[in-house]
Amino acid sequence: MERPQPSTVAIGAIAIPVLVGAAVSVLLGVYAKTHDPSAFSVNIAGFSGPQAVKAWLATVAFAFALFQFVSALAMYGKLPGISAPSWIGTAHVWSGRLAVLASVPVAVHCLYALGFQQYDNRVLAHSLLGCFFYGAFVAKMLLLTRKGLPGWVIPVAGGLVLTGLTGLWLTSSLWFFQNNGLTF
Repeated sequence: MERPQPSTVAIGAIAIPVLVGAAVSVLLGVYAKTHDPSAFSVNIAGFSGPQAVKAWLATVAFAFALFQFVSALAMYGKLPGISAPSWIGTAHVWSGRLAVLASVPVAVHCLYALGFQQYDNRVLAHSLLGCFFYGAFVAKMLLLTRKGLPGWVIPVAGGLVLTGLTGLWLTSSLWFFQNNGLTF
């Protein structure tokens, strides 16, 4: 039996958002690499400095992203013995919004104050993951507006966003906490 081929419309519905996301990734990387870092920093009263602010905001974003993962599993019926409560869809959407909201000051600080850095492998990976995360996020948001996509598309896009944010957290916040303790 021959497998049905995906329609040109379905391929375009996926390819265009992915290409836009890739363009966002590249543009962020080019901008971060070519501008002169301004030493602009994000700071919030009560924190010891901008690095602590970034580490904690990224941790908040990561915690919301982990909730997104668990809530997506519940919505897709992938948690054995657990049925998704009626509020889980709304909580999933809002946790995603809050995750991105918490990540924006961190990204602004990284872009303007530091730029794209590559002086060691951790920092290079962090710079690449930052560009990847926002590109994957843009692609996912655009894919969410498309109707009739294959069922695997949104979970894969969400998984890529989570993978990017996890890598960012591991190469920044976890590193900061390992070197400075759980300081504010």
